[in-house]
Amino acid sequence: MAFPSILLEKQKALGLDAIDMNIIMHLASYWWTAENKPHPKKSTIAEAIGVTPRTVQRRIAALEKAGLIRREERRVTKEGSLPNLYHFDGLIKEATPFAMEKIEIRQQRKEEDERRIKRKGRPELKLVKTSTPDELE
Repeated sequence: MAFPSILLEKQKALGLDAIDMNIIMHLASYWWTAENKPHPKKSTIAEAIGVTPRTVQRRIAALEKAGLIRREERRVTKEGSLPNLYHFDGLIKEATPFAMEKIEIRQQRKEEDERRIKRKGRPELKLVKTSTPDELE
């Protein structure tokens, strides 16, 4: 999965701190296909980013409360469960307006460049003969 750069550029506007971004990036690294949601253990994330599993648990809960990610519990038996599945629908929804704005700005710049080129015309390129050291003597 490609990680959208707009999340890095707008992390403050999205209310994400450095630990949140590390957790999101780590979760995203496990998301290979749309139908196979990421499901690493909290301890795996914690070890990878250098925090405690409890910190990861608290930050994921905060991200979920903010509506940016959604956990899907996978209870197998009364005694145990598989790692949660994580959904990014809320994060995608919140980041989309920023991405659309960036696309629009890029399009406007491209159109401005095209208008400027039409006004001025393309510069003519001329071949310049360089002199060799022997010719300079």
